[in-house]
Amino acid sequence: MAGNSDPLTPRAKLAVTAGKAVAAASRAAGRGSGSVIGGKIALRLDPDLLARLAQNLDVILVSATNGKTTTTRLIAEALRAAGPVVSNALGANMPAGITSALAGGSEAKFGVIEVDEKYLAGVARDTDPKCIALLNLSRDQLDRAAETRMLAENWREGLAGSKAVVIANCDDPLVVWAASSSPNVVWVAAGQMWKDDAWSCPSCGGVMQRPGEDWFCGECGFRRPTPTWALSGDHVLDPHGSAWPIHLQLPGRANKANAASSAAVAAVFGVPPQVALERMYQVQAVAGRYDVVQFQNRDLRLLLAKNPAGWLETFSLIDPPPAPVILSVNARGADGTDTSWLWDVDYTRLTGHPIFVLGDRKLDLAVRLEVAGQHFQVCENLDQAVQLCPPGRIEVIANYTAFQDLRRRVGN
Repeated sequence: MAGNSDPLTPRAKLAVTAGKAVAAASRAAGRGSGSVIGGKIALRLDPDLLARLAQNLDVILVSATNGKTTTTRLIAEALRAAGPVVSNALGANMPAGITSALAGGSEAKFGVIEVDEKYLAGVARDTDPKCIALLNLSRDQLDRAAETRMLAENWREGLAGSKAVVIANCDDPLVVWAASSSPNVVWVAAGQMWKDDAWSCPSCGGVMQRPGEDWFCGECGFRRPTPTWALSGDHVLDPHGSAWPIHLQLPGRANKANAASSAAVAAVFGVPPQVALERMYQVQAVAGRYDVVQFQNRDLRLLLAKNPAGWLETFSLIDPPPAPVILSVNARGADGTDTSWLWDVDYTRLTGHPIFVLGDRKLDLAVRLEVAGQHFQVCENLDQAVQLCPPGRIEVIANYTAFQDLRRRVGN
């Protein structure tokens, strides 16, 4: 548990100081938060710094393809009921960003850390987490992410024998396969809307059977484990069968699922579900996501959707037609440069919405919408799109760098 002894060597303290100085210089130059460059410098000066910073913390790691930034925020809010928390709340989720975040939390008891899927095994090795939350795995950044089965295998090998309590979504076969190597797993029925990455058995390659909400492999017997926590409508069911109402300002089924997993994590540290779920109400927006902003005298709601699973969940929470929808897609480094994933998204769900398209890859998106039989207009920029939108709150859906571009334009 967290203590007050100082785990930092003189070299580590120098690394932390240098990292903070570089981060401050980066911020002053208007180049973002500086957390990544600061963390990189600090790790170069002391390669063991992440492990040293984690030494006096109860560390919780959160990883998934979708929802990890939001879930990290929800867990952090819930655990503040039990002590001070340090967290990488802005989503810098690779070792440099994580190191930067932990360097700022000398008084903290808990470290609630979002981790990029590809780095989970390494960060778990460095930080000796008490708890790891695994939410989902689906295709993302096609040009450079290993396919999902390989990521699940990477998690499985990296977590084998881990002493951490693993909180895992039993509705995602890839997550179940990854978590099954761990000796201490708590299964949460958090649901899975996007199923297209889990039709073949991760254990043997056989065809997955999916009767109702259940799933199993007809060939090797790999099957959905029995959950001890579950999302049920607007409630979380705990291991005793008690139903606790979910209090959220964040919209949509996916965020209720995130809250269910977060409540299960909080319980590991003695925070009861009622307290955890009430504290989650504080979270209104997460790094700009779900924010409603005023721009050109219009209300715009900013929604992030980075991959097919994310777009599917986002379509389920937008206002009904004829609410106008602006879609923006880029394909820069942080997005992945391959836009073929657009063909995996069911854009017929936007039927009846006036659609406006922008972003670096607006023409790729336009072709996809054309094939889906949607009516849309291609626009040069956000200003033009907003001027063309008919009345009503505007739903703005964008992938990662397009979302950052939009936030800068609206001053968010």
